[in-house]
Amino acid sequence: MILTGTMRINDKQHLEIGGCDTVELAEEFGTPLYIMDEEMIRENCRRYKEALESSYPLGEILYAGKAFLITAMAALINEEGLGLDVVSGGEIFTAIKAGFPPDHLCFHGNNKSREEIIFALESGVGRIVVDSLSELEELLSLSSEVKKRPTILLRIKPGVEAHTHDYIQTGQEDSKFGFGLQNEDTWKAINLAIQEKEKVNLVGFHCHIGSQIFQTEPFALAVDVMFAFMAEVREKTGFTASQLDMGGGLGIRYTKEDTPPSIETFVEYISFAVKNAALKRDFPLPQLLLEPGRSIIGEAGITLYRVGVIKDIPGIRRYVAVDGGMADNIRPALYQAVYDAALANKAGEEPAMKATIAGKACESGDILIQEAFLPPVKKDDILVLFATGAYCYAMACNYNRNPRPAVLFVRDGRARIVARRETYEDLVHLDQPCRNCI
Repeated sequence: MILTGTMRINDKQHLEIGGCDTVELAEEFGTPLYIMDEEMIRENCRRYKEALESSYPLGEILYAGKAFLITAMAALINEEGLGLDVVSGGEIFTAIKAGFPPDHLCFHGNNKSREEIIFALESGVGRIVVDSLSELEELLSLSSEVKKRPTILLRIKPGVEAHTHDYIQTGQEDSKFGFGLQNEDTWKAINLAIQEKEKVNLVGFHCHIGSQIFQTEPFALAVDVMFAFMAEVREKTGFTASQLDMGGGLGIRYTKEDTPPSIETFVEYISFAVKNAALKRDFPLPQLLLEPGRSIIGEAGITLYRVGVIKDIPGIRRYVAVDGGMADNIRPALYQAVYDAALANKAGEEPAMKATIAGKACESGDILIQEAFLPPVKKDDILVLFATGAYCYAMACNYNRNPRPAVLFVRDGRARIVARRETYEDLVHLDQPCRNCI
């Protein structure tokens, strides 16, 4: 069991988070239930800001909203003074609805629609990360139409492969994201952006090598590749990049075996690599942008489930089924993500049995944990999965017509609902009645 942030085992031998007893939260708000440690989220934001401020003369932290974004989260990020990285019109709308300043938004995406680009331009989004030549051409046309001159960065694939799952690697040459280093379209885009400077304001380049990365070396390699590229751009075109976005990707602890570097180590390492690479090539220090998501929200979140059917298959395994599963956490089924679990109502007891934690979806692959070590499990026990803050609610769906769970922020012994639980009525509110039903 990995206890992070404000988590502890209280006098009742229950798991506590944010000063709230999780068993009591399950009774009051139902299960499945996402719970976010608000104090830990804020602390992580401050750690990133303070680490960058002490390591690099000119930088900005942009929270990667795709990890978890609702209006309450956008408001929190704004309160902590971070920028916000968004990847869709819906995320832009969510941020603006929360009162987030649009000039502190950075808009990503490999296939932005015409409508999304117009919405971003009209909303006054601060930066747009251009992902392809065709997108740049459309952006030039739309900037004239909307009469807005966006600040842009071009996303570059550095050809660096991080040691992570294939589905969350993004920096290698064979990726749907960004421009290749020596691709003909890359140089066409750079020259076009410079030529059309009255329509777009090219300020630099973006690079992201993947997610859930524990090694620091790939980041240093990517920095060196990017500075070599920017120096070549300067030599060939006269354009000197004033901004470099190195993305995010820092991993978190999902299990005791995971050993990611600290936030401070990660930021200091990249900052040193940037300063060293700039000095090596006599390149002016650019503004350094970083985009952490998972490492801000991931370990701050847990999910509570209620145990239902317990099924023993002699000589094979014991299945413990819970009232959620792949609809509220697709990551184990999608890319074999591994989690740690415990019984929230027996948090002080030692593990005494091995079980496979199964979800309730009608899919054989709906397995949350293949091998969980737990105290003796009974029906109606409260099972907790740790480190579910990132990419669980964000990727949740209504498969089998299951309503999505509620989300709580907990802090100082108080819990507040920041996303209510969906109802059965919510499941059908977009449905249109068939002719025979009228």
